[in-house]
Amino acid sequence: MKKGWKITLIALAALVLIGPFLVPVRAPENTVPPETLADPDSVFMEIDGLNVHLKRAGADTPVFILLHGFGASTFSWREVMDPLSAYGTVIAYDRPAFGLTERPLDWQGTNPYSQEGNISLLLGLMEALGVERTILVGNSAGGTLGTAFTLDHPDRVQALIQVSAAIYQARPGSPLLGWLLNTPQVDHIGPLIARQLAGEQGDAFMRSAWYDPSPIDADPAIIAGYRKPLRAENWDRALWEHTKAAQTPGLTERLGEIQAPTLVISGAYDQIVPVEDSLRLAEDIPGAQLAVIDKCGHLPQEECPGEFLAAIISFLEIQLEETNAQ
Repeated sequence: MKKGWKITLIALAALVLIGPFLVPVRAPENTVPPETLADPDSVFMEIDGLNVHLKRAGADTPVFILLHGFGASTFSWREVMDPLSAYGTVIAYDRPAFGLTERPLDWQGTNPYSQEGNISLLLGLMEALGVERTILVGNSAGGTLGTAFTLDHPDRVQALIQVSAAIYQARPGSPLLGWLLNTPQVDHIGPLIARQLAGEQGDAFMRSAWYDPSPIDADPAIIAGYRKPLRAENWDRALWEHTKAAQTPGLTERLGEIQAPTLVISGAYDQIVPVEDSLRLAEDIPGAQLAVIDKCGHLPQEECPGEFLAAIISFLEIQLEETNAQ
């Protein structure tokens, strides 16, 4: 009996240690360099050694920099970039692992997919474009980045606009989970896990981000816009690198340090970041204003662009009045 248990344990160990390497992980078919997927208004700039994809509209100040969420890209801001550009310069860019920005698989120094790497890239983008101060507009995980950047570089942030910001979900990662994700076995099959975004699970997640997903069914261009970056070479491996690096240190205990004027926007029917989180965020950031949009989900800038813009314009008018009063 003891010998039988030993054989069983050895077999299980071999399955765990060797089994994943037996799973073939071939590169996705028909992927292309991201530059070949560019839109007519696409711009590419080398920042921190990365070829970064961005779009720009408007002129002068203030300068809005738009930070998209997980699985999104500059496409997420398509409804509001031009209207917002009537009030200043608007810049949207693709964060590493998303959109058409370069997806490195090897690097020296800071991991470009980490929070530290994203903060460095945002600062480098501002330097390259000559932007001294900005109004950061961050949706979901983009709100996490906006918060972290504001805390690290408060002198560079004129105002902070949090759109369904994923703050309270961004807690320190488990050391055990971090170790597991970086084991050679899990790392080998990681791209297969990332590819789930390309299938039905990705579409279901997108639909859950809307209060009323019927526009997605009515307009195939929306699904196509989100899926286009999945044709860029190395998209699956880069998304896995992002997953491994995305154990964001908690920011909740530092929210009281934010001094930049802040607007918190939420859809009343957000299923991804509950509206209760946004209500809490508006309380935890000193002096923050709050706008809750009825019949709207996790992506107000896409699903409810009129109400989204109205909230921002009202916020800007209040900031202007307070500036003039000083």
